[in-house]
Amino acid sequence: MKNRFQFQWRYFLFWLAYFVVAKALFLLYHFSKTAPLPATTLAGIFGYGLRLDASTTAYLSVVPFILFILASLIGARFPLGPLVRSYTAVVGLLVALLSVADLELYRVWGFRLDATPLQYLSSPAEMAASAGSAPLLALGLALVGLVTVGVLLYNRIVGKIPLSPSGFGRGRAALAGLLYTALLVVPLRGGLQQIPVNQSDVYFSAVPFANHAAVNLPWNVANSVRLRDKNTDRYRFLPDSTAARLVRPLYTYTQPAPDSTTHILLRSKRPNVVFIILESFTSKLVGSVGGEVGVTPNLDSLARTGVLFSNMYAAGDRSQKGLVALLSGFPNQPNNSIIKYPRKTEQLAHLCQSLKQVGYSSHYYYGGELAFANMKSYLVTAGYDNLTERDDFPKSQQNSKWGAHDHVLFERVLHDLESQPQPFFSTIFTLSSHEPFEIPIARKFKGTDETALFRNSVYYTDWALGRFLHEARRQPWYDNTLLVLVADHGHQLPGDNSVEDPAKFRIPLVLAGGALRPEARGRVVSALGSQTDVAATLLAQLQLPTAPYRWSRDLLRPVLQPSAFYCYTDGFGFITPAGLLLFDNISRREISRDAAVPATQLQQGQAYEQLTYADYLAK
Repeated sequence: MKNRFQFQWRYFLFWLAYFVVAKALFLLYHFSKTAPLPATTLAGIFGYGLRLDASTTAYLSVVPFILFILASLIGARFPLGPLVRSYTAVVGLLVALLSVADLELYRVWGFRLDATPLQYLSSPAEMAASAGSAPLLALGLALVGLVTVGVLLYNRIVGKIPLSPSGFGRGRAALAGLLYTALLVVPLRGGLQQIPVNQSDVYFSAVPFANHAAVNLPWNVANSVRLRDKNTDRYRFLPDSTAARLVRPLYTYTQPAPDSTTHILLRSKRPNVVFIILESFTSKLVGSVGGEVGVTPNLDSLARTGVLFSNMYAAGDRSQKGLVALLSGFPNQPNNSIIKYPRKTEQLAHLCQSLKQVGYSSHYYYGGELAFANMKSYLVTAGYDNLTERDDFPKSQQNSKWGAHDHVLFERVLHDLESQPQPFFSTIFTLSSHEPFEIPIARKFKGTDETALFRNSVYYTDWALGRFLHEARRQPWYDNTLLVLVADHGHQLPGDNSVEDPAKFRIPLVLAGGALRPEARGRVVSALGSQTDVAATLLAQLQLPTAPYRWSRDLLRPVLQPSAFYCYTDGFGFITPAGLLLFDNISRREISRDAAVPATQLQQGQAYEQLTYADYLAK
């Protein structure tokens, strides 16, 4: 009967083995990233990851171990075997579902599954649309395979252990079970050290993918859910006075006043402003900023006849983060987003508010649901006079999985602008170049792989933009209108860039339209900049105050040290004319640094992250 007491350690071993298999599946699914890793790094993924695997295993073992104690006290009437099997089946299936979902989400987002998808639960249609390009057959086979291996492991390791309590004193059996349960505290905490195990304990490599692969997925999800609404200052590196001193040169202009001959781009002080935010328009597909030629001919034409900012970077990697950066000039937060907290966004400056104070009417257009990622609360707070979204289009025009395709959206804008009081501030957010990359016109580029689908979707949005511009130029309001065209974020395609790669964050910014002075047309501004700088640049052209936009600077005025800062998952990239520095917040170490980048740039990047996050906490 002593074999009965093999149950605890064998059950623990089962979950460890299951997590090893899930980790192997993750590496296999992302084989293109796994293949370049040396054998020592592959071993490290499993070895270093074992602590979080053991911690998760301990959590999952608590319920069966307690059931064992109850069965020991109650006797044979207690259905221990069926209860343990049912519990394990439910939890095992949940872990398998999370693991398989994570396979594709990591490929698209570049970070392991966490609490982020919870932001989108209020918009299930948009969630489904985002997953529209996922290889469902491959994921289905992965799910079946993982569940099958789990069943085989359970039967092999645990299934043959006799659980009947007969023949052994109930008190002694319960005490033994209690001791086993108490021992779970050690792996649960990740050891006997003072601080419980966390992600940083498994971050062992200079290759972010290896660190991500080592993390236990259920632990990561649970920990993220636990922390998602706990805004604590986890990004303090330096005394605040030192941080402020390091950041000051990034916003200190080299001249007290702008040079009017080179600074003023507009023919009038109060032009209409049409602010077009282009979904996922990565610079890699925009020829005018060095990307592929022929994908965005209309945007490239505007760049040749307008003002092109050729060295711009997104502040983050999601649409809701890009909106706040562009419209409020507010930096992104690592592993979080201010748009989730209406109490905080109420305290942000906003272009709509600034323009409304000087008589602008306003309208925001989006073909999808504004409830997605809590965007609507942010826009309502901004004070737009009107919001147009998916439900405002006839069902016949909701011809995309996201809602209304971009050419339909632009047609609606053209119709409304005929009667919009001037000066107006109209913000247009496109959507057709978002996954699943479906378009209502014939494909321009050959291929059926995801890169080809994405390339064609960007071409379609540019085509819709061209139709809009053709009609807009014929309207009486166009001659006094400034067009601002910028991406909400970049994209890992084409090229499948890693989550931290600066190429993923580089985006176009173009000023165009009839309101530009003739001598400003064709100008290329090579100053290094960020999405957060668009607000101050626009307001300076309109000769409006920029002081409320603390983290935004006028790109047409030189500063002591140009820079661009972007956040990814829980790390940052910091770019200066000297080069790029990448830093991981979890392991608290550099990922890479260009040869010419001085050591002080690390502290400067940390100072920027510290101060901007402190500002976020204070709101």
